[in-house]
Amino acid sequence: MPDYPFNPHDALAHLRAADPALEAVFDAVGPFSMRYQPLDNVFHALMRSIVYQQLSGRAAATIFARVEALFSGEPTPKALSRLQDADLRGAGLSGAKTRALRSLAEHVLDGTVPDASTLRGMENQEIRERLTVVRGVGVWTVNMMLMFRLGRPDIMPSGDLGIRKGFARLRGMDDLPPPKHLEAETQHWSPWRTVACWYLWRLLEVELPD
Repeated sequence: MPDYPFNPHDALAHLRAADPALEAVFDAVGPFSMRYQPLDNVFHALMRSIVYQQLSGRAAATIFARVEALFSGEPTPKALSRLQDADLRGAGLSGAKTRALRSLAEHVLDGTVPDASTLRGMENQEIRERLTVVRGVGVWTVNMMLMFRLGRPDIMPSGDLGIRKGFARLRGMDDLPPPKHLEAETQHWSPWRTVACWYLWRLLEVELPD
């Protein structure tokens, strides 16, 4: 099990008590094993997120490798600012993603996007506000970083399609819940909504007993 910055056993105990319907999900899915990769380079992580948007995993990995190859050494915002648009487009980036990477470099250099050490000390909403200033970085992208790279235990990405589908299955709903409904109906999962959400994603992959 990865070394999470929170105790999954405490989370599961709280969630079982708060919402008995989750018990069957825990049993069907098995132990909590969310992929957690501690954040060490904010620029690189967001650069990867931008490149990967709306692409299949294999295509995104190929393009990202080409982008990284444009740098002599580790990618940095200063080095990116020296690249020509033609270089980035030649690596396979769209015009929109090229502009997004320019925006990312600009906001790292001006301090809007902080380094990883500073980011780890910030509150969730402040992180969202700072990072979504970057073109092409939305709330969903930041929520994924909060969950999988910063290990924040109480994130509810209510606009995520998989989360909405998982919750609908959990509750036996015919229609997908709107994000605001989902947020309201999962308040009792707090402060462990990240853990619950990981199980909602996995719920789409397993069979539950009748």
